[in-house]
Amino acid sequence: MRRDDRDEPFDDLFREIERMMNEMMNSADRDVGFDSATNAENGFGMDTHVDIHETDEEVRVIADLPGVEKEQIELECDGEMLTISAGTEHRQYDERVSLPTRVNEHTASATYNNGVLEVVFEPAEQSSDISLE
Repeated sequence: MRRDDRDEPFDDLFREIERMMNEMMNSADRDVGFDSATNAENGFGMDTHVDIHETDEEVRVIADLPGVEKEQIELECDGEMLTISAGTEHRQYDERVSLPTRVNEHTASATYNNGVLEVVFEPAEQSSDISLE
């Protein structure tokens, strides 16, 4: 019995999307001049993953820093941007994370466990009204 293409109208579309994705992934190094070995060693974007969670009570930043010791991590925050710097002899991490809301950087607490950095901030106080006399 001959297959009728009308039974699965999106079959060709899915095959084409899969073909294009495979082609893109297999030729990414050639097409964009990306040297995966060098950048993976440096830690820029290859194995660093940053998540930001915001609630009314806090802003939580979670970053993966595999292979880094706690003593090698430096954190800086100006209330709007968190800078995470860490380095080993094999990797260098420099992440600038734009925070979703202004935070009170003086309330920050940070923990590092099994390659996962977690930084928690309280939101900055809302500016108060100024009354004229």
